[in-house]
Amino acid sequence: MNQLRAETRSVPTIRPATVADTPAPLVIEAACFDSDRLTRRSFQHMLTRAKASVYVAETAAGAIAGYGLVLFHAGTALARLYSLGVHPEAAGAGIGTALIRHGEGEARAHDCVALRLEVRADNGQAIVLYERLGYRRLRALPHYYDDDGDGWRYEKRLHWTPAANRTPVP
Repeated sequence: MNQLRAETRSVPTIRPATVADTPAPLVIEAACFDSDRLTRRSFQHMLTRAKASVYVAETAAGAIAGYGLVLFHAGTALARLYSLGVHPEAAGAGIGTALIRHGEGEARAHDCVALRLEVRADNGQAIVLYERLGYRRLRALPHYYDDDGDGWRYEKRLHWTPAANRTPVP
């Protein structure tokens, strides 16, 4: 059994990403995606300048097994799950679910009522996960990706409570 899989037997800690974490999500991007990858520069921009929440799943041993990136736009109550990745060696440990749930909490904390995402039409594993978590397919996105691959747009309505009655997201 490989080391990362052994380290993810218990659910990792989800914490805000730092600039020092940048190499790990880039490795995960390369392992998960053939195209449309975040670059070091864009990842660091998301961490330092964008209106975004960038977070990582860290094992007890300190390894980063996954990451998520949620974008917020002024003037809208919609958030966008821009990117999510789980290292293939940590697949099946519940990390993807934990990262999505954390992103939903971040969206609620920013007073968003829905979280949208795009997924490659041929990414069956991710589609099953999103649908299991309550995301509904909104529309097809023909030729959406850089390699001309098709995609789907999904959305989940979030249970929302006014900020005064909400418990902060850890």
